[in-house]
Amino acid sequence: MSKDEEPSYIDYEAFLGPDFSATSFANTLVLATNNPSDTPLDLSTPLSRVLFDVQEVDTHIDTLTTKSALPLLEHTRDSAESSGRILREVEGQVASLTESYKALEKEVIERYEVAEQVRVTAERLCETVKLGRAVARCLMLGRQLEVRMSELGGVGSAKKEDHRAMVRSADIILSLRQIFMASKPGEEGEGLDRVIAVTTLKNELVNPGERSISSRAQQVVKEFAMSSLLSSSGQTSASTYAQTEDTKSRTTSALLTLYLLSPTSAKTTLNTFEPTLMLNVLQEYLQIQLKSSLASLARALGQLPTLDRTLLEISARCQNIVALQSLLEGIKPPSHPLLDSSTTTGAQPWSNFLQPVLHALDTSSLPSYFWRSLASNLSPRVHELMQRGGVSARTLRSNKDRVRDMVRDSVNRGSQLPGALSTKTVAVTWEREAAVMVGSIMGQIK
Repeated sequence: MSKDEEPSYIDYEAFLGPDFSATSFANTLVLATNNPSDTPLDLSTPLSRVLFDVQEVDTHIDTLTTKSALPLLEHTRDSAESSGRILREVEGQVASLTESYKALEKEVIERYEVAEQVRVTAERLCETVKLGRAVARCLMLGRQLEVRMSELGGVGSAKKEDHRAMVRSADIILSLRQIFMASKPGEEGEGLDRVIAVTTLKNELVNPGERSISSRAQQVVKEFAMSSLLSSSGQTSASTYAQTEDTKSRTTSALLTLYLLSPTSAKTTLNTFEPTLMLNVLQEYLQIQLKSSLASLARALGQLPTLDRTLLEISARCQNIVALQSLLEGIKPPSHPLLDSSTTTGAQPWSNFLQPVLHALDTSSLPSYFWRSLASNLSPRVHELMQRGGVSARTLRSNKDRVRDMVRDSVNRGSQLPGALSTKTVAVTWEREAAVMVGSIMGQIK
């Protein structure tokens, strides 16, 4: 209350305090006008007091309003005028902001929407161009593969067989395989599996072509023969230099082809890569030579007049194996594009084709593997022959010294390079292999 105002008995500060409680005030007022032990309580007195206070406050408000009416009206008028001015200013600013927004919408938002459409279109065009280039490259490589396969020639073709076309075809197949494997987002082959032309190319040309080339290369390896111990007359004859070089060249191309076409995966590296196609066909070649030699030798031991010819044939087979070993030792592993792209460090674990073959067979040399495997399988056959008895067993027993010398000579003769390759001097003795072969037969003759 100001100094000009009349004093009032009402304690306005108590009512205006932040801790004022109407319930506590009413309770205090009732207790002040009654005895707590009275029953019933007299509420008329506190109620009159409260009504009187309310009337006093109402009168005070009316008095203040009457005295301050003019200042209140002036303040209200000033506030209304100020609000009007503010409103006009704000409306002007809002109108200016609305015009700026419309201009911004026209200059930026509409252009952004158009630019976004252009961006999406350009992005899809880039994807289309990238996919088109990949498809075009696949089709181009497919056409090259057709040409290279036609260069193979051979049976049923007017052209002379070009064995080097196998390696060139394998390189093209690897390029196609590399594209097909790069199918992750952002890579060259992404989305190619949804293109019908590429799917048709893969199913009707690449996969059949790979099988055909692999089969051709495997057949070349299986037909490898460089020994000239046998001729049509049964006498030794020498292969010409041209024939020898042609056989070596054809077999080298076949081995390179099988090395390149061996299966790989995205995780294959130079250190983990195994040329399974090449290893399988070489092991199969050795098994064929072993089975043929075992069958013919077991049969010849029962028919000694044919033993000399049979041992000559076995020596010829072993000479082919010796020549194959020499050829494998001279072939270095070619660069493999799929392996080079999947590893950043690490050197080629094999310096030539012979090392992985020896590692797979767990042997020190192919001739040694041939003779030792033949001896281990021959002992049961000789034992069975001796168990049957008869003329064959008696003849073998009586000629065991001659058989020993013939077998030893066969091992020594078969463990040498063929005549066309004998210019190389190889200081290797085969006494252990000869002893193993002789022991596999003599040990069963009692």
